[in-house]
Amino acid sequence: KLPSDSFKYLSWCDIEEHDVRGNQLHCPRVRKGPSEEELFFRGEEHTLKKRKQVTDTEKWQKKLQENWENCAELNLSFQDLGDLYQVENFKRILKRLIRVEKLWLVDNSLTDLSAIRLPRCRELNVNKNHFTSFKQLPKIPQIQHLSLAENNIMTLSGISDFRHTPLESLILKRNPCEFQERYRQLVFSSLPNLKMLDGIPKLPEDCSPPDISFFFKMCTIL
Repeated sequence: KLPSDSFKYLSWCDIEEHDVRGNQLHCPRVRKGPSEEELFFRGEEHTLKKRKQVTDTEKWQKKLQENWENCAELNLSFQDLGDLYQVENFKRILKRLIRVEKLWLVDNSLTDLSAIRLPRCRELNVNKNHFTSFKQLPKIPQIQHLSLAENNIMTLSGISDFRHTPLESLILKRNPCEFQERYRQLVFSSLPNLKMLDGIPKLPEDCSPPDISFFFKMCTIL
């Protein structure tokens, strides 16, 4: 057994005599520990923390200690959110990230964050999730760099919602929409301020209107 074994199912807020705050955690994990029964059968009942009556003052102190509101950069990737409790707790944390500027949510099996607003987020990485539409992304009015690689986005419908954002770089690699005809022209025509797509800068041929490029592919037989 390791000295830390007695703390492995506790959140840092439940560990006494420390001054760690939420905005000092670089890669926190959202977890729900095993039930008391399961711990008993595992022979790990020593990891149980004695339950005590929590006062309103202690609840308020715990909320202040979490301090998610002041996170500027946060990595919440690889959370393995297999339980409904974990998903709801995860979204509760996201809703408090009102000052986050860089956020990584890679490989979390996320499907819909449309109820989340990240007003200051400039860089968002949601690679390897289960998004099927741009409409399922959080509200990110200040976004500059957005990475959506390895999701399941079928069409470019909804991409024009980012037209009025300062979006400069977009990654859509390994999404079904990448195989759409005139894919790059369609993306750049929807987002005229975009400078880079899938790691490739905007090229002259990307600026041609989709209908013109299509016209040049036609063959007239006399």
